[in-house]
Amino acid sequence: QVQLVESGGGLVQAGGSLRLSCAASGFTFSTYGMGWFRQAPGKEREFVAAISWTGINTYYADSVKGRFTISRDNAKNTVYLQMNSLKPEDTAVYYCASDRTPGRRWPPSERYEYRYWGQGTPVTVSS
Repeated sequence: QVQLVESGGGLVQAGGSLRLSCAASGFTFSTYGMGWFRQAPGKEREFVAAISWTGINTYYADSVKGRFTISRDNAKNTVYLQMNSLKPEDTAVYYCASDRTPGRRWPPSERYEYRYWGQGTPVTVSS
């Protein structure tokens, strides 16, 4: 049974930092790219960042580039999202997801490319 469990969300002031984690189980984590998405109230779920199965290639939404960093530890079956210089507009529920295709050199950014999703962790940035 595939499980993706996010943690690390919470309330932070603008300019602050948070580190999200996503622990994976039930599949061969080290062979799949991983992504982070977010959904703000009343909005569509949007792409945030993705990382290839090797961890070598990463890709970011323009809105978070230079502030967020995605990384992974294949020994721990965990993907991370370090979020710095947080803004109120970063407020959302953050979800991790696994690529539906193993071994891709470049991680995808489209939602339909991801097969399994976590339950989400809420992030609130106060001004």
